Amino acid sequence: MGTERDLERQWWKEAVVYQIYPRSFNDASGDGIGDIPGILEKVDYLADLGVDVVWLNPVYESPMADNGYDIADYRSIHPEFGTMDDWERLLEALHDRDMRLIMDLVVNHTSDEHEWFVRSREGDPEYADYYYWRAGRDDGSDGTGQPPNNWESFFEGSTWSYDEQRGEYYLHLFDEKQPDLNWRNEAVREEVYDLMEWWLEKGIDGFRMDVINLISKPEGLPDGDPDEGLTGAEHFMNGPRAEEYVTELCERVLSEEEMSVGEMVGVDAETARQYVDEGGDGFSMLIHFEHMSVDTGDGGKWDVTDLDLLELKEVITDWQETLADEGWNCLYLSNHDQPRAVSRFGDDEEYRRESAKMLATFLFTLQGTPFVYQGQEIGMTNTSFETPAEIHDVEAANFVETALESDEYPYDTYEEVRPIVEARSRDNARTPMQWSDEPAAGFTDGDPWIGANDDYEEVNVAAARSDADSIWHYYRELIDLRERRDIFVYGDYELLLPDHPEVFAYRRTLESEGTDGGASETDDGGDREELIVVCNFADGEPTVDVPALAGREADLLVGNYGGVADRQSGGELELRPYEARVYEP
Repeated sequence: MGTERDLERQWWKEAVVYQIYPRSFNDASGDGIGDIPGILEKVDYLADLGVDVVWLNPVYESPMADNGYDIADYRSIHPEFGTMDDWERLLEALHDRDMRLIMDLVVNHTSDEHEWFVRSREGDPEYADYYYWRAGRDDGSDGTGQPPNNWESFFEGSTWSYDEQRGEYYLHLFDEKQPDLNWRNEAVREEVYDLMEWWLEKGIDGFRMDVINLISKPEGLPDGDPDEGLTGAEHFMNGPRAEEYVTELCERVLSEEEMSVGEMVGVDAETARQYVDEGGDGFSMLIHFEHMSVDTGDGGKWDVTDLDLLELKEVITDWQETLADEGWNCLYLSNHDQPRAVSRFGDDEEYRRESAKMLATFLFTLQGTPFVYQGQEIGMTNTSFETPAEIHDVEAANFVETALESDEYPYDTYEEVRPIVEARSRDNARTPMQWSDEPAAGFTDGDPWIGANDDYEEVNVAAARSDADSIWHYYRELIDLRERRDIFVYGDYELLLPDHPEVFAYRRTLESEGTDGGASETDDGGDREELIVVCNFADGEPTVDVPALAGREADLLVGNYGGVADRQSGGELELRPYEARVYEP
C-alpha cells in the first residue's frame, strides 16, 4: 500500500462522469429530437447532481444510420442537434461550473457519405486506399463473386457489401453505411490525429474512443473460424497492430491532462494493460464488456440468461486487481449500448428503488472512475416494443429479421422474439430522459423521435428531487462521499465472501499520511482507512457472516434502507432484498 504521495493523482480518477445521449436528453426546439440547446438548459441540473465530466455522444454531421456513430463530417455539428455556436456555448457553460467535456469519437469507421468514402469509391488516387476494398471471390456466377472472406458483422450478416460504382466489395464491421477505415494507410492516421487536435484546440478535455481496438486488420484478411463466436473476431479484435496504433495516437495527440477512454470489444484485464498508460503512451482507462456477459449464454448478446453473481465477482475482481498498480478502471453498469441496469441487474418492479440504490452503492465503492448514464440517477427502466415497427435500434432490428428468417433460431413469430429484444435492445437506454410527469416525460413539446417509457409519470426527475429518500438524492450522497474521501477513489480492493451466490462483499483499504476522517493510526505512524461494502444482489433475505467485521465495531457510513443501527457489532448481518451497506470499522 502506498502513501498519499504515491497515489498518482489525476483529475479524471477523482471525477464522476455523466454520459449524455443528446438525441434523447432534452429537446429545446420542439422537433422531438434532443439537441445541444436542450443540454444547455440542464447544465445546472448536472451541477446540482455533482458530476464532474460530461461525456457527449456523437453530435457530428451524420445521416444517422446508427444514431450518429456514422460520421459524415468530423468538424461540423449535425443540424438536428444545433450549431457549432451552440456547442461552444455548452462547453463554456460546463467550464464555468467546473465541469469538463469529453467528446465521443468514432475512427474505426466513417459514414459512407463522408467525403473520404465518396472519393474512395470514385477511385480518386488520393483516397483509393482509405478503406478496405477487395474483389469478390470468383464463383463463376454474375462476376461480382462472393464476399472476400467469411467475417460476420456485429449487426448480423456479412461484413462486406458490393459497390457497383467501384466494382469491388468494401469492409464494414457494423452497418453497411459504416465502412471501416484502413489504418494501415498512414494518411488515414494523419487525418485522424489532425481532427483530434482540432477538437482539443477548441478546448475539450478529452475523448471517448469508440471500438478503438478494432482498427487493425491482418494482412490478407484471412477467413475466421465459424465455430468461435462472431466469425472473424479473432482477426479484427486486438489485431496485429492495434497496440502500435493506440500508442502512436496517444503519443501524437494526447497528454496526461486529457481524459481518454477507449471502448474495446473482446478484451480481458490482462490485455487491457497493453492499452492503458496514464503517462501518455496509452488511454486513461478502457470501457470493456466482460461484466456485460454475466447474464448471457454461449450464443452471445441475444442469448439471455439470469445473472451469474459468481461470474460477476470473478470478472470485477480480476479487473480491480489486474489494474490496481498499472492502469485504471472505468466503472459502469449502463450506457447507450446497454439495457437499463435496474431492469437487468436489479428488480424494476417491486424493488426498483432499493435495487437501483444497491447498484449505485456497488458502482461508487469500487476502485475506478464511475460513469452514470442519463436517467440512471432516477432509476429509469427498460421499455416495451409491441411491434417490430417500434424498434429503432438497427442492431435489434437486424436480429429480429435474422431470428425470424434463419434456421439458426427456433422462432416463428415476433412475440417469441419480443422478450429477448425487450431485455437487450439498445433502445431501452435511448427512450427520452424523464424530466417530469408532463406529456413525453417533459422531454419535448413535440412528438418524441422514440416513445417515452410508460412509467414516466412515476419515474421522473421532478418527483425524485422532491423526495428526500429518492434514488437521485442517494446518488448525490454517494458522489459527495467520493469527493470527500480518498479511499473511495484510491483504496485497495479485496474480495470477501467469494462463494456466496447472492451477496457481493469486499473491503477497501487505504494507508496514507494525513488522511482526513475515519482513519486509524498504523505502526509506522501513518493513517489507515477501511471500508466494508456488502451488496445483496437478490430479492431474498440472507444472513451472512462477514469475517472482516467479526469481533469488531463498525459505523454504518451509508446504506439504502432505513432502520439499520448506526453501529454494527460483529460480522453477522441480516440483509433485506437488494440491501447495500457500507461500514467503516
